[in-house]
Amino acid sequence: MAVVIRMKRMGRKNRAFYRICATDRRSPRDGRVIEVLGTYDPSVADTDARCTLNADRLHYWLGVGAKPSDAVRVLVKKYGPNGVRAKEMEQARAKLKLPRVVPDAGEPVFVPEPVAAPASAAAAVEAAAPEQAAVETAAPVAEPAAESSTEATPE
Repeated sequence: MAVVIRMKRMGRKNRAFYRICATDRRSPRDGRVIEVLGTYDPSVADTDARCTLNADRLHYWLGVGAKPSDAVRVLVKKYGPNGVRAKEMEQARAKLKLPRVVPDAGEPVFVPEPVAAPASAAAAVEAAAPEQAAVETAAPVAEPAAESSTEATPE
């Protein structure tokens, strides 16, 4: 049986995620695998944190003659056991595991004042009625009797 190390596509539509697997050459791309050796997520922002590999198992499969695909060969060269960027990958993966720190937003720049508006015309009439009654009682009423007494006297 010829064993190859290749990527198996997972995830949903337009959001690919890959498992790096040891599989039989005759099986389909997304078919049955012998062993999962790592993952590759192209949507991770930090380039060095995209790939994870199980170095011991990868070394074993390469030792018994498994052939990596072209894409996996590049990942092994960069992030494998003796990879060029293996230390950077470990640091980036450790950074992803840390909790995210969200800075405080601070004071708001503009706070609108609430405007009290009546919900309907009936509520507007009810609200205006007590104000008119208060205005009428507060205003002094002139005495019409005083004016009529001066007019009533003949001169």
